[in-house]
Amino acid sequence: MTETRFYGGHFLLALPGMADTRFDHSVVALCVHDENGALGIAVGEEMEGVSFRELLESFDIDGSQVPDIPVLRGGPVEPRRGFVLHSLDWGGQDMVQVGDRWGLSGSLDILKAIAQGRGPSRYLVALGYAGWGAGQLEQEMTGDSWFLADGDPDLLFEIPTRRKWAAAYAAAGVDASHLVSGAGSA
Repeated sequence: MTETRFYGGHFLLALPGMADTRFDHSVVALCVHDENGALGIAVGEEMEGVSFRELLESFDIDGSQVPDIPVLRGGPVEPRRGFVLHSLDWGGQDMVQVGDRWGLSGSLDILKAIAQGRGPSRYLVALGYAGWGAGQLEQEMTGDSWFLADGDPDLLFEIPTRRKWAAAYAAAGVDASHLVSGAGSA
């Protein structure tokens, strides 16, 4: 009998040549992974034309005191649903704690807390998520789609969005510039 491993708190890094082009060069912060499936937030692509302050204003929250950070394209599932990945120095209703790494919140209380200066010290805001049904991610991980890497919170929160993919590979000891798509044959 084989034991199933679950990878919440890790990063899924897209391998070159991944069949699903929506995830090209993706870094997915895997937040939930169990026998029922998996949920992650892609953190490697900024949405054009959407700012954090505008997002706050759409909920009638005054965002004038917060940095106008980019909103990330969190994944293709429910692209209008918002999520905040954040440091564990804040906890609110419905927060999912991802090991000792980070938290995931999707309720208005975290947006209000951030706008009022009492939110988490580090956070990323995303619309949408990546989701997998039971066994689906495990199947994808056996192919040429994903590389599993350590979910370092410093890399998650401190590395600029466009550099996360290469930085996450580098942290795993892999030079991303040497990666090629497909398997070779001799």
